[in-house]
Amino acid sequence: MHPALWVSKTGLDAQQTNISTISNNLANASTVGFKKSRAVFEDLFYQNINQPGGQSSQNTELPSGLMLGAGSKVVATQRVHTNGNAQTTNNALDLMIEGDGFFQVLLPDGNIGYQRNGQFTLNDEGVLVTSGAGYPLEPEIVVPPDAIQVTIGTDGEVSARLRGQTANAVLGQITTVDFINPGGLEPIGQNLYLPTGASGDPQEGVPGLDGLGSIRQSMLETSNVNVTEELVNMIEAQRVYEMNSKVISSVDQMLSYVNQNL
Repeated sequence: MHPALWVSKTGLDAQQTNISTISNNLANASTVGFKKSRAVFEDLFYQNINQPGGQSSQNTELPSGLMLGAGSKVVATQRVHTNGNAQTTNNALDLMIEGDGFFQVLLPDGNIGYQRNGQFTLNDEGVLVTSGAGYPLEPEIVVPPDAIQVTIGTDGEVSARLRGQTANAVLGQITTVDFINPGGLEPIGQNLYLPTGASGDPQEGVPGLDGLGSIRQSMLETSNVNVTEELVNMIEAQRVYEMNSKVISSVDQMLSYVNQNL
């Protein structure tokens, strides 16, 4: 079997993974707080036939070697945690982190999940929860039924004007966390991440302090997917896939010629 067939096969597999990553980015172009991914490629091992620097004679060395590569593979899908654009809304419970940091939500299994999506709402008990699955924000914020207007400061302090009162009452404090390596977080769907050994431990703090981003009320962070850039990446991946397919076709024709004429 000609080795170029297997080399090109690895190229096809790698570009299929690349296309899958790009398609997931495009599918989430409208997902609030979504962070795009990119495929990370590596070349495979080499068949070392002649070692560079080897003795070609008693007094001379090989200036370059003869090493045949075995193709490429995707070794990682790196999450890019750049900030998305700010989108203004009319919902007082829409929150955006301007800068670094993640919201904390309590999952049904008791673990803490982390997200950039700041679309929150109230459940039947007045608890601030995520709009999708209804996971409560951590630390828990409870809005009383007689609250007229909820105000959330840039430092995460939640207050509300209660019916019949003139001064705002403080309801709680939203804290955010950051990680030394956000790219090491594990995405689990529902706009949520879980920490791993690569991400480091969560560092909790008050928004706007110690490098954490400030909170903006009635604003949402859009996906950081650039549709034009992803379309260009998709076209490039398609062309590379076609070239690898062309190599397989060419090698097949060469082998057919040998079989028919020799």
